[in-house]
Order: sequence, then C-alpha cells, then structure tokens
Amino acid sequence: METYADLIECEDLLLFANAAITSTGQREFHSQAGEQRLSLGFLHDYIQGNYPDLYALTLALDVNEHNAALIIANLLRQKGGAGDARLIAWRLSRMSPPRVYRLFGRLRREGVNNRRTRAIVRDWLAGRPDLAFDAVKYRAAVKSAVRHAHLRPAGELGDFLFAPFGRARYETPVLEAWRRAHYDTSALYDLPYTVAEGFAARHGISRAVFLERIAPRLTRLERLRLAGAAERDGVRTDADLAALPLVRVASYVLSLDHRTRAERRAELVGALRASAARAAGARAGTWGTVTAVLDDSFSSYGSPVKRRRPLAVALACHHLLEALAGTYRGLWVSGGTDPLMARPSGPTPLGRRIVDALETRPGLVVIVSDGWDNAPPGLAAEVLRVWRRRLDPGGEVGVVHLNPVYDTEQFDVRRLSPMVPTVGIRDAEDLPALVELARFAEGRTGVAELRAYLEDRAAVRDRVALGERRALDDRAAPGERLTLGERGVS
Repeated sequence: METYADLIECEDLLLFANAAITSTGQREFHSQAGEQRLSLGFLHDYIQGNYPDLYALTLALDVNEHNAALIIANLLRQKGGAGDARLIAWRLSRMSPPRVYRLFGRLRREGVNNRRTRAIVRDWLAGRPDLAFDAVKYRAAVKSAVRHAHLRPAGELGDFLFAPFGRARYETPVLEAWRRAHYDTSALYDLPYTVAEGFAARHGISRAVFLERIAPRLTRLERLRLAGAAERDGVRTDADLAALPLVRVASYVLSLDHRTRAERRAELVGALRASAARAAGARAGTWGTVTAVLDDSFSSYGSPVKRRRPLAVALACHHLLEALAGTYRGLWVSGGTDPLMARPSGPTPLGRRIVDALETRPGLVVIVSDGWDNAPPGLAAEVLRVWRRRLDPGGEVGVVHLNPVYDTEQFDVRRLSPMVPTVGIRDAEDLPALVELARFAEGRTGVAELRAYLEDRAAVRDRVALGERRALDDRAAPGERLTLGERGVS
C-alpha cells in the first residue's frame, strides 16, 4: 500500500522530468528568460535536496542538454556520489562538445575541482575521437579544461595549447593547417568552418569565394544553417535534410516562405518522412489507429530565441506518428489540411478538435499543444472530463497530451485536464519513450514502478558507459592509459 508521501514523491519526480525535458532557460511565448531560469533553478534545488538518489537517475531520461549540464554540475559539487560517475560519463558522451566544454568552464569558474570531477574531465577528453581537432576548434575551452583537471598534455598537443608558435612545423595535419593559415590562404580550407571563417576575414577573402571552397568541410548542421545565406551569394551547400533530426528538419521547413515550400514540396516532404521513418525504426506501423490534435495557433510561434519551436515539434510529431501508426489522422487546430504549409496563427480551439478526434474512436489520441486552450477557455478540459467519466470510463481510447513549453508559474508543463496524462516533449524522437512515461503521470502505476523504471534505464546507461570505457582502455597500450596525476592527454 503506497502512502501519501509516495504519491507526492511520484508527482514531484514527474513534474521535474517534464521541466527537464522541455525548459532550456530561454524566453517562451508566455514567460521571460529570467522567469524560466529562476523557476527551473528552484526545481533542481528542490528535487536534489529531497530526492538525492533519484535526482542523479533522471540523467537516464531524455532530459535536454541544458538540464543535463545543470544536473551534472550539481552532482559534482556534492561530496561522494562515486556511483554516479559512469552515468555522468554516459550522458556527457551524448552531449554536444560545445555544451560539455561550457560545463567544464562553469565548473572551473565555480571552483569545483574534486578528484571525481578531474577524473570525469580527463576521461571525457581521452574519449574524444580527435582531440587535436577540438584543440583547434575550441582552443580556449580545451586549454581551460586541461588546466582545471591538472592534466599535462604531451607532445604537439601540449605545445599547441600553451605555446602554439613555439614549433616551426606540426606533424598533426589540422594543427599544421592552423599554423600555415596565418600566412597561406589555401591552408584555411583544411580547418573547421568556424575557425576558417576568422582567417578568411583576416585575409580579406570574399564571402562567396570562401563559402564555395569551404563547402566540403561543412557539417550537416552548418550546411543547413548557411543554406539561405549561401544561396544569396550564389553558392549551394546542398544540405542532406533527410539525415538530420526530425525537429531540425521541421524547423527548417517552417523557416521557408510558402512559395518556396510549394516549389520544393517533394524534397521537403520526402525529407520529413525519411527522418520520421528513421526515428520510428522497428516500431513503424505497430501503433494501431492513432489520431493527433496538433496546435498551430499563434502561440506556437514560441519566442524570438525559440522561433516556431512549438510548431516545429507539432509538425515533427505529425510525421513520426504517421510512421508509427497503422492508421493515422492528423487534425490541426486551425483546420488546415496541408501540414507543409502550417504557420502559427489564430486562437486555440483545442476542445473542438479534441471532439473531432474522439469521434473517430482511435486506439490512441495524441495532443501536441502548449495547453493554452482559449476558444472558449476550458472547453478542452470539460470535453476530456465528460469523455473519461461518462463516455469512456474503461479507457478504451488512450489519450496523451505532449507539451513542448514549460510553464514557469506551475513549475511544470501546462496541463489540459487531470483526466489525461501530460508529459513534456522537446525532440520528436523521444515521443515513444514519453508515451511510455505518461502511464506514470496517469496514476495507474506508483512510485515503486517509477523508481524501478528509472533504475532500469540507469542500469542500461551504466553498462553502455562501462563498455565504452573498456573499449577506450583496450585501444591504448598499457603504458599509454590515462591515469589521474600520472600523465595527461596525448
């Protein structure tokens, strides 16, 4: 028999999971960045103070990188906690390098330099596939991390970080390209784009010439980010849209004007469906009958710093659910029937569209919305209450609300109704796991099952981290293995 305290613990953890999945501390449509950071900081302190053992386990969930970095920083500030090291290492290995280097910089500024922190920094640096490349692209950050962890880089890497012009020549190609780029314009095209861009400006190279010659060195995201500007300069970067994450593709599509979307319809729809099929994987076509209610009201614009992000999540979920379902129907709040032409506009009559969705009596109804039901206010909650209590008390039709926006006043994502579970979402690829997590929010399972779920996911992540560490040790000769205080990164 679960106690009232168990119920509170379960609700607290789900509330924190929703916040850590959706909020990035940036401005949203209904709240400022300062409010987001203050609300999120309170939640981290509250959960870590009251549930320290489970706080670390939330790293095993699909929390976003902003919150993963906050969790790791908070854990490393604490004494002890050696059991969290492999889970932290696993999460760091899945984060983008700039985010990790910013985390290490924050730890240095705050004076967090215990033995466990130094070991984690050392192991992460040792696991980088090309640390010389990192040293060129993030030189100041790598230098800071090496100093903070008390490492002693040997050979060319150490010289490059601390005395870059002390050598007449480097054997490592990327380091030698950086040295030559100071006087040889041809060498800069062997450097990462962000570094080469500075050298190009120094040498007075025109933007069009630079983009044309650096194009083969661009990453997928750089190609996508530069596509519009490059075309204005008469250069095509040919971004491979289908290979990008689904929300990235959706955001790019929504950034185009309607005329361009119509002209490139086959390409854009094909990229969205290919990315969705990759995300669905073996689960494609296994979800039975699914109807989605998708919010394209004006508030789905998001904010100037997260432009059209809620709408991009809805568009991405539309295509992923289409891939997952055996039979699928997508209902947009605006009444639109062409997802490719979606744009944020008008009020949010969620209640009416939910009625339309329930009338089809699918196996699952998925609502993707920020939860601000305002045409008329409260209709969605009343529809769901009547449906669940009077028309479908047995729960034959599953209903899940996915919310991409964190509500600072409620310390949670905004809920439509207590009758249906609400979970936060940021990346469409997390949708299947979030629908699974929704069963805890629905109250059908308790804190014991939630703890078991978190511990099971953490155990899987821990085994992955241990396997990766052993693989790293196997690649190094016995005398070359990195140990704290003996030698640095080479």
